[in-house]
Amino acid sequence: MPLSSTNNDSIITGKKSTRRQNNLTSTKKKQNKLKKVLKEAAMADKTVIITALNAAWTAPNSTFDLFLESFRIGNNTKSLLKHVVVVALDKTAYSRCLEIHTHCYALITKGVDFSGEKKYMSDDYLKMMWKRTDFLRIVLQMGYNFIFTDADILWFRRPFAHFYSHDDFQIACDHYLHDSFNLDNYPNGGFKFVKSNNQTIQFYKFWYSSRKTYPKTNEQDVLNIIKYDSFLKKIGLKIRFLDTAYFGGFCEPSKDLNYVCTMHANCCIGLGNKIHDLRMALDDWKYYMALPSGERKSKIYTWTVPRICG
Repeated sequence: MPLSSTNNDSIITGKKSTRRQNNLTSTKKKQNKLKKVLKEAAMADKTVIITALNAAWTAPNSTFDLFLESFRIGNNTKSLLKHVVVVALDKTAYSRCLEIHTHCYALITKGVDFSGEKKYMSDDYLKMMWKRTDFLRIVLQMGYNFIFTDADILWFRRPFAHFYSHDDFQIACDHYLHDSFNLDNYPNGGFKFVKSNNQTIQFYKFWYSSRKTYPKTNEQDVLNIIKYDSFLKKIGLKIRFLDTAYFGGFCEPSKDLNYVCTMHANCCIGLGNKIHDLRMALDDWKYYMALPSGERKSKIYTWTVPRICG
């Protein structure tokens, strides 16, 4: 006997309800997992260091290995590794993280493959960057401050002394105009310190929603547009730009290794090129650290990079 339309409607409604319930359960599990990882990695003031990686960047001898090595050989940075949360964007990256690091979180999008090297500004690249931005908003909503760092950044000194204590959103620059308040500084989204408060949560929601206003634009270029928006003044967001003397990169290398905290492989396209020059930067640091303390402090030592990049 054929089912009545009423029965059919009931079956369809039931399936939708089950799917919805399954999705809610899955979301809750992910949130609980994230809360656990953040709690275990957090500093006393609820600050975590976050990086995001896919399979291409976590492969042996790729950027992830260089990133971790920099913490180990940096000046008083090794202890910071216990506060680093690695956000894996695919299953391969997550498995690799679990092998060599303590705090790993899988941010895997169903039906989207983020595992391979993503060509700069391709559709997959943009999806990956915006996924990362929205994830950081969730971290803020959970009450955690974060230092976000790309994995093509080497850490050589603890950065905290160079952060501003009363500002909400602090970001590194491709090019720094020697004024931390100047909105004309060109920000680089690969390194930022963000405090968890109402202002930053509203800002991250606004930033993420702006991807629709500026389609086919990456999150960094959108930030460079919306930093002038009156909405930021309206919510009272305090922005500061970080000096490349401490937080430099291949775009604008820091001039003196006596002051450098981080080195970023920015202004460099191609994973192989990044790896080559990051290895050279690590060698520069090792040479510098092997010098007698007095000699290091009495002279200015600079980078031999970028070589292939730039």
